[in-house]
Amino acid sequence: MNKKWFRIGMVSIFILSVALRFWGLERFNTLVFDEVYFAKFGNNYLTHTPFFNAHPPLSQYLIGIGIWIGSHIPFWHDTVNGLTGSMRSPWTYRWLNALTGSFIPLVVAAIAYQLSYRRSFAILAGLFTACDGIFLVESRYALSNIYIVIFGLLGQWFLLLALDNQNRRRSFWLVFAGITFGASVGTKWNGLWFLSGAYLIWITAWVIRGMHSFPNSKLIFISPSLKEVENRSQEAELSTHSPSSQTPLQNLTQLNIFQMLFYLGIIPAFIYSIIWIPHLQLDKTYGFIAVHQQILKFHLHLGGNSPNVHPYCAAWYKWPLMTRPMAYYYQTAESITEPLPVMGPPLPVGAGQVIYDVHAMGNPFLWWFGVAAILFLVGMLVSRLVIFWVKEKRFSAPATLSIDTWIALYLVINYAANLLPWVKVTRCVFIYHYMCAVVFVFLAIAWFVDQCLRSYYQQLRAVGVTITFIILVAFIFWMPVYLGLPLSHNGYKLRMWFNSWI
Repeated sequence: MNKKWFRIGMVSIFILSVALRFWGLERFNTLVFDEVYFAKFGNNYLTHTPFFNAHPPLSQYLIGIGIWIGSHIPFWHDTVNGLTGSMRSPWTYRWLNALTGSFIPLVVAAIAYQLSYRRSFAILAGLFTACDGIFLVESRYALSNIYIVIFGLLGQWFLLLALDNQNRRRSFWLVFAGITFGASVGTKWNGLWFLSGAYLIWITAWVIRGMHSFPNSKLIFISPSLKEVENRSQEAELSTHSPSSQTPLQNLTQLNIFQMLFYLGIIPAFIYSIIWIPHLQLDKTYGFIAVHQQILKFHLHLGGNSPNVHPYCAAWYKWPLMTRPMAYYYQTAESITEPLPVMGPPLPVGAGQVIYDVHAMGNPFLWWFGVAAILFLVGMLVSRLVIFWVKEKRFSAPATLSIDTWIALYLVINYAANLLPWVKVTRCVFIYHYMCAVVFVFLAIAWFVDQCLRSYYQQLRAVGVTITFIILVAFIFWMPVYLGLPLSHNGYKLRMWFNSWI
């Protein structure tokens, strides 16, 4: 793929993302799901109304900025409500989320390109991300999760850019990585998992280097003559390894512990701390330490993952296969032309002929194929390591890893870093908590499809085309429940494949 078509593809993905997120943004003149908190909180900052915030405040600042800007734009105010505490158009508290969410496919594509320098991989990663449902839903309402993800992904991308540069340019990108990682944590605490993924891949690189250089890693039955031959072959391999063929991940061991602690430790902590200043000046009930104690107390008392706590509670192991998505909005009407009863009681059960449902669910086939791709990458890593140990008869690591091995390590480690911490979380959690991990699933299936499409074998190319086609068709099929479009009862049931989805 040449540069021209790559740019056309990226612009097309961005236009698609913007169009889907802004189309009918005012459709529901109410507060949808957690807009009852975040849209109100954003407005509270504008009206200087003190309140307790159970999360770090960055996303609410941004929503408040969006409300202020939107209120000064002289259009898109056909519908207004006072549910935020002031008379506002739904567009004012949603548009900035929609715009921010439109950039996430581009950032994912940028990470894919920086990992591999393959334009086809980047295009597929951006396209698949643009064709996911839960990211579309979260972008269309005044919610927080879009900001966790985009700041965390920007931190990852800036880190890769830093590894691709030297000296001052490296420091420049590392500073921005630290700032955006801090901003991700300043949105919700689970943004910390993006930063932990960066540390884990860095530690892995040093472990691999250490395993290769470990002097006693040879098994005792390898003769000295064979050892000399191997050393000469490794030296030749290193001498022929051109720096131009390296990708950023192969430069991870160029970062020492002091750089990591400063750029990806002190700077994120500093950014996180100053994010709290405006909120603590508004609400003086608690100081910096006390407010964190109150937040922790709030989350510890939310209850376990049981339908008795909340009907849509879904433990972490239910997320990858999407066994329990959740409805953010559900209303019925007599006909398409009838105004929605958003400000009053719903119609009696069975009375409505038209269903409006906003379902926070991913693109099922994208998620299912993606989980399979992650498992494939895990299997690939294990098999390559075992084959190397058997072939070399030693417990070590190759002197150099292939680009695809580094990509596999990066995706698997970051996926695990964003999913496995939830194993120990006992409070009620929901499928949207999986958003930080599932972006690496999108990258994994994009990598797999790209490998298929670049294969010499026609059958593998057909597999890649088929997977892409199924993902695109699935996105179109489930789009009515992402956008809250009117559906008949049969149309709604047709899209709710499992009872656990309802």
